[in-house]
Amino acid sequence: MSQRPLRLGTRRSLLARAQSAAVAALLERLHPGLVVELVGIDTRGDRITDIPLSQVDGKEFFTAEIDAALREGTVDLTVHSYKDLSLERPAALHLGAVPARENPRDIVFFAADAPQLAARGATLRIGSSSPRRQAFVPSFLARALPGAPRVELCELRGNVDTRLKRLREPRGSERQLDGVILAFAGLSRLWQDEAVGAAAVLRELLAGLPRMLLPLTLCPAAPAQGALAIECRADDARTRAILAAIDDATTRTAISAERALLAERGGGCHQRFGATQVQVEGLGSILYVRDADANGALDPQQRWVLPPPPRAPLRPWDGSTQPAPEPVAIETAAAECAQRLASCGAAFIAHRRALPQLGAAQVNRCPHIWVSGTESWFALAARGVWVEGCAESLGFAALRPTIAAPLLALPPARQWLALTNEEAAAGWGAVPVLATYRHAQPAGQTPGDALQVWWHSGVQFERGRVQVAAGCQHACGPGKTAEALRRAGIADFSVFPSVHHWREWLRT
Repeated sequence: MSQRPLRLGTRRSLLARAQSAAVAALLERLHPGLVVELVGIDTRGDRITDIPLSQVDGKEFFTAEIDAALREGTVDLTVHSYKDLSLERPAALHLGAVPARENPRDIVFFAADAPQLAARGATLRIGSSSPRRQAFVPSFLARALPGAPRVELCELRGNVDTRLKRLREPRGSERQLDGVILAFAGLSRLWQDEAVGAAAVLRELLAGLPRMLLPLTLCPAAPAQGALAIECRADDARTRAILAAIDDATTRTAISAERALLAERGGGCHQRFGATQVQVEGLGSILYVRDADANGALDPQQRWVLPPPPRAPLRPWDGSTQPAPEPVAIETAAAECAQRLASCGAAFIAHRRALPQLGAAQVNRCPHIWVSGTESWFALAARGVWVEGCAESLGFAALRPTIAAPLLALPPARQWLALTNEEAAAGWGAVPVLATYRHAQPAGQTPGDALQVWWHSGVQFERGRVQVAAGCQHACGPGKTAEALRRAGIADFSVFPSVHHWREWLRT
């Protein structure tokens, strides 16, 4: 005799139904014969759409009614956007599963004519009611957008489709916005949903719109953003056993770290505070944290567990402090770059130096430009280039899961173009590469008898490695420099997120 279906309580919004339907499908796939039925529940937060929730008394805007249905037995499990849950949950409810997290970043979609307005230095009205986004995003966009426009954040409520429709309002309309900030994860779940019709709605709304994926280094997301929390009754052994199959330990650990920091600040979803922990191959967990006080946004932090202390004695050499070798342009690179940017589907610019002195219009003929980090992003924006996202100084390999996301609809690797220096042109796999410059012989000091060395680039390593003392502890950042050390067979080396972490390690 088959067991009765599980009843899954969900908000009625397009996104809530999409993510609940995805959880139901996953459970049914992992437990053959199981049937999961969706039960729609209205919440107070869904009914309040005309004012920011930060101005409304009370809490649990999106969960109170759902929690009540679960406690009363009307439903057997509930699916929440984890960031909507308060830190203190009812004792009768059990966190049965935290599935693998979607991309936690924020993404900005712009009106079709926003690039032209930005290039003229016009004020752009960007929609978001989040105090966190209001604290971090305007200063980032002011540097990331070509033309250095003024960015004004406007209050925005409503479901995802309602928000995106405001990008297509006619100019002059009071409802018209130049951009909307949304959670990448929610859009991604909608994009992949076919069960409740969300995908078709979203694809129509996003067609042809420019976008920018915000970096965690400067714009960390809300604690638990991108994760789902699936709850059941604490005394419901059957449902607890079923949910255990979709729990992801890495995601649960990351969310615990982020919410612990939120708890230190007193909790609440209206904080001007971001905390996002991600897992990076070769580095482990990096926790991006940023806060704001009465004077504005504070400096961002990257928290990372340092390796065991260095061996004594300490004789460090910091390659990042040495003068960079002068770039020497490859004579034919500019013309070839202009031609190939016009025909490739997307481009990755490994360093701001790698983009020849082309006009912005020539570069922007490539529909999707990505870069290595925010400094290159800002430098290219100052040249009029529209950059869509960056690798956050972690190397192109760390970017691959992001650019493979269906929501971004980016071309396969063979249709990209990587712009880099001649010495780093090897090892890109299926990605076509164009070397646009080489390095002159560097000036400055050499490692000499140093016993702890930071290599700032693969070029620096290749030219200085023969001078390193025996027993040296090598270190570098992620990406092509680390690949160069591995190819050279260096056994005693460590990869750090940044030179700042290496310097901290030296002080341990």
